[in-house]
Amino acid sequence: MTAVDDRPMTTNIVKIFENLEVPEGIKVELLRGVIVMMAGPDVAHNDIVEALQDQIPRRRWRRLQTQDIAILEETSEPQPDLVVVERGAGPGHGRLMPSQVITMLVEVVSKTSVDRDYVVKRSIYAAAKVPAYFIIDPVMAQCVLLTEPTGEGEDADYRCQRITKFGDITPLEPIGIELDTSEFETYDKVRPHRYP
Repeated sequence: MTAVDDRPMTTNIVKIFENLEVPEGIKVELLRGVIVMMAGPDVAHNDIVEALQDQIPRRRWRRLQTQDIAILEETSEPQPDLVVVERGAGPGHGRLMPSQVITMLVEVVSKTSVDRDYVVKRSIYAAAKVPAYFIIDPVMAQCVLLTEPTGEGEDADYRCQRITKFGDITPLEPIGIELDTSEFETYDKVRPHRYP
């Protein structure tokens, strides 16, 4: 007699993902049950994350890089470029930060992540009811702040969207700052896209 694994597929894929051995320099995320691997980021990408992090007051906010997020109802464990959590909220240990305690997630678009950042993660973060999703786009020299999540599953989205250009002061009301984007650099020799 053959044994049949009757556990849900989501349990299996999460277990596979969490036990995956990943080569150094490769970032891995679980997005709606799909394991996504990508190369390490561009230096311009890292400079943008650093410039943003420096402007978020540490006394009030935890600014976490390479932090995996638990979005179990979406079978997703993304690793945003920056996770902003109110100081004192969320666990102090462990690999996963629960989406319920997050104030803002930040993704810096890479040359290969445009669709994931603007479509897939937008829907995942909205479905998880993350209050603010901030996309910094060095391809198009723009920032997109998304707020007021609504809906469920793949139909989830944000009601409000504000676009600013690099060099403009960008209000980030969810965390109470006005972001100076004048240091943000664009990528060289990259084809423009059509998002948001």
